Amino acid sequence: MEHETAIPADTHSQRVLDLASQKGLLRASDLDAIDAPRVVLTRLIAAGLLDRVGRGLYRLPGHPISEHEGLMVVATKAPQAVFCLLTALQFHGLTTQLPRQVWIAMPRGSHSPRIDYPPIRMVQMAGRAHLSGVEEHLCNEVKVRIYSPAKTVVDCFKHRNKIGLDVALEALKDAWRTRKASADDLWRYAQDCRVATVMRPYMEAVAHE
Repeated sequence: MEHETAIPADTHSQRVLDLASQKGLLRASDLDAIDAPRVVLTRLIAAGLLDRVGRGLYRLPGHPISEHEGLMVVATKAPQAVFCLLTALQFHGLTTQLPRQVWIAMPRGSHSPRIDYPPIRMVQMAGRAHLSGVEEHLCNEVKVRIYSPAKTVVDCFKHRNKIGLDVALEALKDAWRTRKASADDLWRYAQDCRVATVMRPYMEAVAHE
């Protein structure tokens, strides 16, 4: 308690604002690193100096939204989720689509995570279809689990009724053209996801273009 009273509240506030400016998306737990009490967040919100964007997540008003902010929020709230389909395509630069929701994959039988921001769309996967092709990336110190380009393309064919065959074809062509997915990887994941028969003619056509 002596340590807290030794530093004026406005100094705590400035430290929190500086950290929010530096990180873009501030988690309540981040305050521990600068030895600031959580009540400072409440004061800053009341003063209009900080916005709450989700449970335990904050940012400066008017602060530019990070390209991966939605992923960081979801990964913080549901670390078991794997980003997939349109969200993974956007992450890997394999689509011109701008998804209105964050797409996540969860094990079959899972309930959708309770997240008030951003809107999420969950698909359930089982066995190797869920476990294979998972990559881990760091976005502003938040670990994000996301399917690889090859696995994502295959998932798009598997779930073409949800996102459209045209999107799956665009992703396949882009992944092939940019060499972000090899034929071997695509075929292996196609077998894991039991969609090899569907993908074969499209893969053959792209390979001969």
